[in-house]
Formats: sequence, C-alpha cells, structure tokens
Amino acid sequence: MPKLLRAAVIGAGNMGRNHARVYSEMDDVELIAVADPVPETLNRIAMRHRVRTYSDYRVMLEREPIDIISVVVPTELHFAVARQVLQARIPLLIEKPIAATVEEGAALIALANELGVPFTVGHIERFNHAILRLKNELDHGTLGQVYQIHVRRIGPFPTQIKDVGVVIDLATHDLDIMHYLTGANVTRLYAEVGQRLHTAHEDLLSAVLRFDNDVIGVLDINWLTPTKVREISVIGERGMFVANYLTQDLTFYENEAVVKEGDWQALAVLGVAEGRAIQYKVKKREPLSEELEAFINAVRTMTPPPVSGQDALLALAVAHEMVKAARSGETIVRHDGDGSGWYPADIHSIMANSHSLAGD
Repeated sequence: MPKLLRAAVIGAGNMGRNHARVYSEMDDVELIAVADPVPETLNRIAMRHRVRTYSDYRVMLEREPIDIISVVVPTELHFAVARQVLQARIPLLIEKPIAATVEEGAALIALANELGVPFTVGHIERFNHAILRLKNELDHGTLGQVYQIHVRRIGPFPTQIKDVGVVIDLATHDLDIMHYLTGANVTRLYAEVGQRLHTAHEDLLSAVLRFDNDVIGVLDINWLTPTKVREISVIGERGMFVANYLTQDLTFYENEAVVKEGDWQALAVLGVAEGRAIQYKVKKREPLSEELEAFINAVRTMTPPPVSGQDALLALAVAHEMVKAARSGETIVRHDGDGSGWYPADIHSIMANSHSLAGD
C-alpha cells in the first residue's frame, strides 16, 4: 500500500466540493482540510467529510501537513492563491484557466519550475474517455486527413461566475482539446461575442480558427441556451466522429464513398455519401476522478502531469486573442517565421519575462 497522501482543497464552491468528494473516496489519499470564506459552506463540508475547515487558506497552509492541494477559487484569485501554495512547496492542481491573464499564468509556471514543485491545471476534458478514444482513433488514422473540428459548448447562465466571461471560462476547455487532438497551433482567428445577460462580460461566442496543419476550428459557446450541450465533431476524409462530453459517447459516421472504393482518392470522384453510424465502446468513468488520479500519480512518481502549465497557458493566450479579435472586429494572424502559430514565440517570450511578477 503506497503512502497515504494528505490532500486539501481551497475553494468549496460547486467544483471544489467535487474535488473534496473525490479525494475523500480515494484509498490512498486522506482529505484533511478545506478552506473557504463562506461559513455555511464550511459547515456543510465539515459535516459531510469530517475534516478541519478554515476561513483563511493561508492559516491552513501554515497549520496543516499537506502533501497535495487543489485550488478551486474564482479565476481572478488564481494567481494570488496559487503563488502562496507554490511558495509553501505543496504540489498543486489549479482549476482551469491557469490564471486571469497570460502574464500571471506564465509567472506561476516560472515559480513552479524555479521551486521544483509539481504543478498542473484542471483541463478536465483531457480525462474524458470519449476524448481519449477519439484521440487514439485520430492518431491511428481512422479518419484520414482531418478537415474541421466543430465544438458546441452551450447551456444555461451560471449565476455564480461573475469575474470572467464565457470565452475565458468555457472556450479554454475546447481550445486545449483542439490543440490536444490535432497537435497543431492556431495561426489565424476571427471571433464575435455578445453580452446579453451577464452584467460585466460576454456570454456568447462564435469563432473560426485556422491551425498550422490547415484544420479549421469552429467554436459555438454560450451561457444562453436552456439545455446543456457539450459536443465535438471532427470531420475528415473517411467520415465524421462525434463525441458527447456529457454522456462519453463516441460515434463514427462513415463516408460510404471511401469505404466502398477502399481508396481515399475516391473522394475526388464520388464525393461524400452517407454510410454506417458506428457506436464505439468507451469506458465511462468520472473525468474528475481520472484527473485527480493522474495528478497524484505524477506527484508520487515525480513525472510530468498529462496537462502541463504550458498547455494551459496556450489555451488562455488564444482565448484572450479571441476577445481581442471580437473587440476590434478584425481577423488576427499570428505566427513565427515558419508559420507555426502562437506557442513557440509568444508564450516563451512571455514566460521569459515573468519572473518579476512571480516574486512580487
């Protein structure tokens, strides 16, 4: 039996309570403390999990012998809280987005690297088994050349989110997944946003992206839809995959023209024809459990976590560029000399200048 790791959670809102629940259910982890400024929330946590509670996370960090910690606070607080956790030398998982700004996110990465503290970001869709199976099929060429990725992440208005809009809160999920599935970076984007119900930020996004491997990305994201939809479709030479994030179902719709001819060149002659709909077998497990287990394994083995700080920073950077594009009404083009997108130059440049912020 491995050593029992002592876990804590900072922030006990909806997602924070789920982190506490999952830690409490693990055989090799002991949930020892939770911090949150709301007394009623702490009372519920204390009654449910029989753990020590703190209204000030800084007191918790001083008093508790914590081995791992989840930071699940509003986005605007990510930098201040995560910096203190890193300075306490405690391995950290922070919910996405990594921070409110790219500069703050880069500073956290720099600090974690400097102190040698394991650090990951909760991009939970990376641990959804429908996405993992889709990634495997794409890597093995099941779809042939990929043409387009289309995401719909729509649902009701979340009254608890007040510090950021739908782009930073939700689009970062799918920007990370698009990068994960394609291994490519965005070179051009155009976006439109709307503010219909939110008092301070956008609650509607429509965006088109081009990646450096010529894949087109389409994002349809809002907080204005009465029913929740979480779906990604990937279109390519041999047909289309559709993954449902919520049910973890994965379906492949064949292009019968290619199947009959047994040759992708048939596209040039026969075009596209409707074929079979094939339901893939997917192991369904709670993505948060998978995510926290991966985090714990990385801490135990001192190996890199599946989601790096740089991955999360890239998603945040492109999200901010979408907000910028929407405000200006212009198409934004970014690339290095070799046309390889945002990541190599822009992110590394920001990280190189982030040390002063990390040490403030």
